[in-house]
Amino acid sequence: MVGRIQSSSHTEYEEMGIYPQRDHSLTKPYQGSGMTIPNWDFIGNTMVTTSFIRLTPDQQSRLGGVWNKVPINFPNWEVQLEFKVSGHGKELFGDGMAFWYVKHPMQPGNIFGSADYFWGLSVFLDTYANQNGAHSHGHPYISAMVNNATLAYDHDRDGTHTELAGCESKFRGLEHDTYLSIRYYNDTLTVRTDIDGTGLWEQCFVAEGVRLPTGLYFGVTAATGDLSDNHDVISIKTYMLDAPSGTIQEDRSMIIPSAAHAAPHRDHVDDDPVPMSWLKFFIYLILSVVVLSAIGVIGYVIYQKKQETARKRFY
Repeated sequence: MVGRIQSSSHTEYEEMGIYPQRDHSLTKPYQGSGMTIPNWDFIGNTMVTTSFIRLTPDQQSRLGGVWNKVPINFPNWEVQLEFKVSGHGKELFGDGMAFWYVKHPMQPGNIFGSADYFWGLSVFLDTYANQNGAHSHGHPYISAMVNNATLAYDHDRDGTHTELAGCESKFRGLEHDTYLSIRYYNDTLTVRTDIDGTGLWEQCFVAEGVRLPTGLYFGVTAATGDLSDNHDVISIKTYMLDAPSGTIQEDRSMIIPSAAHAAPHRDHVDDDPVPMSWLKFFIYLILSVVVLSAIGVIGYVIYQKKQETARKRFY
């Protein structure tokens, strides 16, 4: 049974006297002039409004992102992201957005608006299934990947070759607020969602044995391709969590990102040709018969014409 945690407005930390870290949080009203907000940078087609930060409009081939300028120098943290994905598409839409905790921010790329071969952690909110074959899960889909800059995210396989863990989450096209919680505590990554408008956290997945260094940067990016959506960020709240009692403090700045239970890397292999259905086979058979019959009739007519011509010459 999926665990749920009660929170009327996601102020559980504030009620315990733990408040968002100002240098790493982004809430309304967005302070700054024009496109500038203290401690944050923007890339691509990002647009700041009074109510939300739109990473991409509902248009094809767009990307955008918002990146924290200040590195995270504490080892245990939780980020609560309020976001919204919407658009005109009813059946087809995409591509999605991603949360990043990486060494090199502000690098536009083809992985939901940011660069591949990253160093750190990413949590993907994927709204479109690129894989041709049958999936073991539906979309939209939330998944995580830990990378030490040696692995490529395989878009054609929706990242399943390097996935740490994931869950289905129907977060798109909702009228109420939608939230994502990414908690990294004592080498355990916990991802939760609130997409039902109930104020309850629902567990997406828990992954133990995740080793992440300090000194990396938070960011949220999004991208569209042939399909499109609005991808909006409403708020980003970052909480610094105290280390478990009895934990030996260590310098984590030089840790190489790793995950004990991540899916082993697999090379990309193209899909096998889709087997022909009986209906398609029957249609091809009928067409073949029609074409062969037409060729036969044409050949017979030509033969008859030649025979008539030969007889006329004989007489």
